[in-house]
Amino acid sequence: MAVRFKHPKQSLSLSSEYVNKFIKTQINLSKPPPKLWSDQHDAESFDPYNNNSAQILNLSHPILRILDSCTPNLKYFNQIHSQLILSGIFQHPLAAGRVVKKLCSSQLTLTHAVKIFENLETPDAFICNTIMKSFVNFDEPSKALFFYYDQMVKNGIFQNNYTFPILFKACADLGMVKEGKKIHAHIVKCGFELDLYTRNVLIHMYSVCWRIDDARKVFDLSSDSDLVTWNTMIDGYVKNGEVNFARRVFDVMPERDVFSWNSMLSGYVGIGDMEAANLLFMDMPSRDIVTWNCLLDGYANVGNVVAARSLFEQMDYQDVVSWTTLMALYVRLKDYGECLRLFDRLMQGRDIQPNEAILMSVLTACAHLGKLDLGKWIHSYISYSRRINPDTLLSTALLTMYAKCGQMDLAKEVFAQMPEKSVVSWNSMIMGYGTHGHGEEALETFMEMEKSGVMPNDATFVCVLSACTHSGMVLEGWWYFNVMTRVYRIEPKVEHYGCMVDLLGRAGLTRDSEDLIKNMPMDSGPALWGALLSACKTHSNVELGEIIAKRLIERDPEDIGSYVLLSNIYAAQERWDDVEKVRNMMVVKGIRKEAGSSLVQFANSNMWCFPEDVSVHKRNILCSMLNEMGAQIKCQSER
Repeated sequence: MAVRFKHPKQSLSLSSEYVNKFIKTQINLSKPPPKLWSDQHDAESFDPYNNNSAQILNLSHPILRILDSCTPNLKYFNQIHSQLILSGIFQHPLAAGRVVKKLCSSQLTLTHAVKIFENLETPDAFICNTIMKSFVNFDEPSKALFFYYDQMVKNGIFQNNYTFPILFKACADLGMVKEGKKIHAHIVKCGFELDLYTRNVLIHMYSVCWRIDDARKVFDLSSDSDLVTWNTMIDGYVKNGEVNFARRVFDVMPERDVFSWNSMLSGYVGIGDMEAANLLFMDMPSRDIVTWNCLLDGYANVGNVVAARSLFEQMDYQDVVSWTTLMALYVRLKDYGECLRLFDRLMQGRDIQPNEAILMSVLTACAHLGKLDLGKWIHSYISYSRRINPDTLLSTALLTMYAKCGQMDLAKEVFAQMPEKSVVSWNSMIMGYGTHGHGEEALETFMEMEKSGVMPNDATFVCVLSACTHSGMVLEGWWYFNVMTRVYRIEPKVEHYGCMVDLLGRAGLTRDSEDLIKNMPMDSGPALWGALLSACKTHSNVELGEIIAKRLIERDPEDIGSYVLLSNIYAAQERWDDVEKVRNMMVVKGIRKEAGSSLVQFANSNMWCFPEDVSVHKRNILCSMLNEMGAQIKCQSER
C-alpha cells in the first residue's frame, strides 16, 4: 500500500512565488539595458553591436558627456561605469582614458583609477601618464615611481615624451638623483633626450638634487632652448649658491621675463649683496609683488629697517607677505611698539586679513610690552576665525604671552587645548611658572613632560634651573643639574652654570659659586662673575666682592655694572670713602649711569616714567606707596 504525502500549503506558496520571480527576471533580461541619457546622439558614435561599421567614438557620445560633467563620486561613477560596460565601449581607448582622467581628478578616487587600469585590456601611455601625474600632484611621488616600474615597464607599455618629465619631477621631489640618472639613461636609449620639455624638467631635477654641473651639461646639449630652459638654469644656479654663474647666463639670455629678473634678484638677496640687488631692482623694466617682497626680505635679513620701511612705503600694494616680513623685522630688532602700530594700521585697512605669522609677531610684542588686553583680543580672533589654524607655533606664542603677563591659568588652558605639544611649548610653561615664583608647579610640569615622552633639551634645563633659582630651591637645583648630565647626557653650557651660580649666590653660598665658576670647562665670562658679585652685595661678602669687582673692571673697564655693584657693597658697610673713590673712577673714565625708567600701561596707551620727569608731588605719592608695600611685605615675612 503506497503512502502519498501532501506538501504543506506554505511550500506551495513559496514555489509559486519563486516561479513568478523567475518569469519576471527573464522578461527583464529580454529588455534593452536602462539608459542614463536619451537615444538621440551623434550618428558617428561607436556602435558595439554593428560589427561591420568602423568603431568610431568621440567626445560627443552621451556617456562621455555625462562622465565629464559629473563629480568624481564613486557611487555615481559606478552607475556610469556599468553603462560603459553594457554599451560595450569601456575598453575603447578614448572611453578608458576619460574614465581614468575623471577618477584621477580627486585624491579620494585615485586608488580606484589604478584598479580600473588593472582591468583594461590594452592600456596606453596616456592613461599611465595621467595616473603618475596625479600621484605627483597629490604629493605621493614614490607611488608614481612604483606605478611606473610595476605597471608600465612590467606590462611593456611604450613610454612617450610626456612620461619622463613626470618621472623626473617625482625624482626631484624625493631627492633621488640616482633614480633620476637611471631614467635619464633610459631616455637616451629611447631618443627623447633632446626633447625640449624633457630637457627642462631634467635640468630642474639635477638642480634640486644639488648636481648643478650635470644640469649645465643637459643645458648645453642643444641650442634649441626656450625661455623656460634659460629660467630653469638661472634658478638652478641661484638655488645652488652659484650667483656669479647665474649672472653669466642671465646676461646672455636672448629674452627675459619678470621671472628671470626675480630669480637673479633672489640670488643677490640670498647672499646678502643688497647693493647689487638694489641696482638690479632699479634696472628692471617691470616689477610685480614678488619683486618688491624679495627686495624687502633682503633688507629684513640684513637688519636694515630704515631701507625696509622706506621700500614698504613705496609699494603701490602691500600683500600679506609684505606685512609679515616688516612686522617680523621689528620684533627681531625688539622694536615691539612699532610692530603693534603696524598691526593697528593693518587692521584699520581691512583689505588684508592677518595670517598666523603676523599674529605670532604681534603676540611676541604683546608679551614683551605686557599688552594683555590686546593679547586676549588676538586669542578671541584666533578662536572665532575660520581662516586661522592654531598650530603648535601659534599656540606656543599665545601661551608664552599669557605666561609673561603673569596669567598662568590662561596659559595652562591654552596648553591643555594643544593637540600636539612641542618641546618649546613645555619650556614656555616651565619658564612661566618659574618666573612667577611657582617653582613646584614648574618641576611638576617638567615631570609631566618626561611622562609624555617629549625629550627635554638644553633650554629645558635652563628653564628648570631658573625656576629653582627664583624659588630658592637649592637642593632641587643641584639634583636637576646632575640629572641633565647623567641621565640626558647634556653638557652644561654657560647658561646652566649661570643659573647655578645665581642659585647658590642667592642662598648665600658664595664660596661654592666661586668654586663652580673656577671649575667650569669653558671660559666663564663676565656674566657669571657679575651674578656672583651681585650675590656678594646681597649677603655683604665684602672681601670676595672686592676681588671679583676688581677682576671685572680690569676685564671690561667700560661696564658700569661692576662699578655700581662695588659701590653698593661699600655703601652697605658704610665705607663712604671707598664709595667716593669708585664714583671718582667712573667720572674719570666718563662712565655715567643712565636713569632708571618704568613702563606703565594706562588703558590703551603706554607711559615711560623717568625720575627727572616726575613732579615732587608725584614722587611723594610714589614713595608713600612703596613704603607701604615694603611694610606689608615685611609683616608677611615675619609671620
